[in-house]
Amino acid sequence: MSQHDTTLRVRYAETDQMGVVYHANYLIWFEVGRVELLRALGFNYKEMETQDDCHIVVADAHCRYLQPARYDDVLRVRTRIAESGTRIVKFSYELFRAADEELLATGETIHVICGKNGRPKSLPGKYRAVLAVPAAQTAKLRDA
Repeated sequence: MSQHDTTLRVRYAETDQMGVVYHANYLIWFEVGRVELLRALGFNYKEMETQDDCHIVVADAHCRYLQPARYDDVLRVRTRIAESGTRIVKFSYELFRAADEELLATGETIHVICGKNGRPKSLPGKYRAVLAVPAAQTAKLRDA
């Protein structure tokens, strides 16, 4: 699976007085997309933490705002695994307004795999196999 789409609706609480979404909510939506991508791949954060002591710690986050999202918009978060390694996973995101397919934002997050003690650790093979990015796709991303 190279990508996963998640749909959500902008809630009133996520907006300012003008009905425009507060900027930090985009990162929350990226997290929703990431969690749902992992679920679609057959596992989830909770199991990773409880069964394998693997915590996916955000080390870097970027968001490029292109157009505002507004109250009651239906949005589609497209999430991809951009890169993965032994201890690091990079996700990329695109956020679209469903009504007109307008691209509202793009972003990426880089995560370090850590144990409960906060120290980096290797991602177990069962996850690495699922999160692996094909070499051709990785080369394509680096050339872009």
